[in-house]
Amino acid sequence: MVPIELDGRVAFVTGAAGGIGRAATRRLLEAGCKVVANVRALNEESRALFADYESAHPGLVTVVEGSISDSATVEQAVKLIFQQFKRLDIVVNNAGVLHDAYLGMISDEMIESVLSTNLVGVLKVTQTMSRLMKRQKSGSIINLASIIGRRGNVAQMVYGASKAGVIGATLSASKELAAQGIRVNAVAPGFIDTPMTAALPVEAREKIISQIGMGRIGTAEDVADVILFLASDLSRYVTGQVVGVDGGWTL
Repeated sequence: MVPIELDGRVAFVTGAAGGIGRAATRRLLEAGCKVVANVRALNEESRALFADYESAHPGLVTVVEGSISDSATVEQAVKLIFQQFKRLDIVVNNAGVLHDAYLGMISDEMIESVLSTNLVGVLKVTQTMSRLMKRQKSGSIINLASIIGRRGNVAQMVYGASKAGVIGATLSASKELAAQGIRVNAVAPGFIDTPMTAALPVEAREKIISQIGMGRIGTAEDVADVILFLASDLSRYVTGQVVGVDGGWTL
């Protein structure tokens, strides 16, 4: 097995305290990467998490609070990255929310919440962070899409629209940034065991698992390992791709 080493590289990870974001941050740190971790707001759990990371990987973790749908947060993050490191090698656009609602029951607040975090945040982070990557003419941007953004699902029109938008943004950005040496790819998880899916009733979970070819729910680490691959030089000639991490789930 070829080890992935990212010593000296700098990553920006949004939603870094959530299930997939947490696993991706850990994988990047284990590979030697410096990680600027974004969270909407620190709480007792996330403070303890980042303290553990700092203990295991001294000097490699920096935390930035705020919503990435807010331009001020993104500008603050890129200024911090430039001041501290003068470079940026990896972006993981992971921050996301999931709200279900049937047609006729979708509120304006839900539309605003889901689209601003899942899609608008990706657009703002990609535009801002790619400016720094262009200075070195290299970088890898990894966006978190979803199987729902490719196939849709009942009661998830807004979430599906946001993730389909992420896929479209990935494809367009990859074409525009390829000449600058910047790769842009998306990961499309299926049914993953995270806090967002933990609230589902047991019967619903079992029904979904029965539709997955590999016969099990995915883990955050399953997704994080693909993110690590896309962040590394092992994927140096891969751009504009949407990589499904779904165990063969068919809707």
